[in-house]
Amino acid sequence: MIEVLLTPPLNMVQDLGRTGFRCHGIARTGAMDRLALAAGNALLGNPPDAAGIEFQLFPVRLRFTRDTAIALTGADTMPRLDGRLMPPWWAVSVRAGQELVLRAPRRGMRGYLTVAGGIDVPLVFGSRTTHLRAGFGGLDGRALAEGDRLPLGDAPAFTPRDPAGLGARPPGDVLPGGEAPDAGPGDVVLRVIPAAEYDQFDAASQALLWSQGWAVTSQSNRMGYRLQGAVPLRRTELVEMRSHGIVPGVIQVPPSGQSIIQLEDGNSAGGYPKIGAVIEADLWRIAQAAPGATLRFAPCDAAAARAAERAAAAYLGELRHLAGLGRRELGSAA
Repeated sequence: MIEVLLTPPLNMVQDLGRTGFRCHGIARTGAMDRLALAAGNALLGNPPDAAGIEFQLFPVRLRFTRDTAIALTGADTMPRLDGRLMPPWWAVSVRAGQELVLRAPRRGMRGYLTVAGGIDVPLVFGSRTTHLRAGFGGLDGRALAEGDRLPLGDAPAFTPRDPAGLGARPPGDVLPGGEAPDAGPGDVVLRVIPAAEYDQFDAASQALLWSQGWAVTSQSNRMGYRLQGAVPLRRTELVEMRSHGIVPGVIQVPPSGQSIIQLEDGNSAGGYPKIGAVIEADLWRIAQAAPGATLRFAPCDAAAARAAERAAAAYLGELRHLAGLGRRELGSAA
């Protein structure tokens, strides 16, 4: 078990999401930084979609009631295990009774805890992820609260070959991203494919999509990021649109001219025009962009998007292989 000793709101159990139900109005949900969750599972030898905990608000304090192994990925939450500072993107053995404390991140926004065997909450529509708005999945369909006890799944007993643990290079240090000529230090560059209504916007607005920075506003959450640009985007003709299916990454433009990026808990359908779509391989970059960060959009096509997905898959595959070499099953002489 994992005992929750201290947690603010909005921290919850997540896996890679619930697919195949968008036609029924059920969003994918799942981890905002899917790459961080999958990397934590790779470090531990878990299936890629094993459930972990996504932390959005801090501080957090947890206690482990049995010996196991954990990995911490995503934002650098300055984790301390029984008061001892751990590196970010790190896996380590823990003993029954030890306590883990996470602080507000010094880099990034969302942190992830994975544990050997995964968080063993019930499957709902094929997933353990929390659908907070609908109130199902995860732990009773809600965010974690003090006093909660999370069951752990079964996993082979192992320990890192190095008693200090084993780590991974964060994807931001490894995976190439898009390029925006006007991007400043700290700007988050996202690769974007023009979407169905791109040609409904005037030439000036099309140029602004790529040239100006977009600030993440405080009206941003797991449903979507509301952005603020210096100059609003305008369509050449205001055409009433029917609601249509949308997916995470779609950039919509409401009448205000300020764009919204639909994210994991976003609606399954919407009627605002779509000017672009952030490629799937870059959605993790949004998850780590806090309010106040500046986003930049870089043009992309389907071939480049598929290449980015292959690069992310190769990163996870190599991490899983190297982490396997760094683990030793208990009771084994190897």
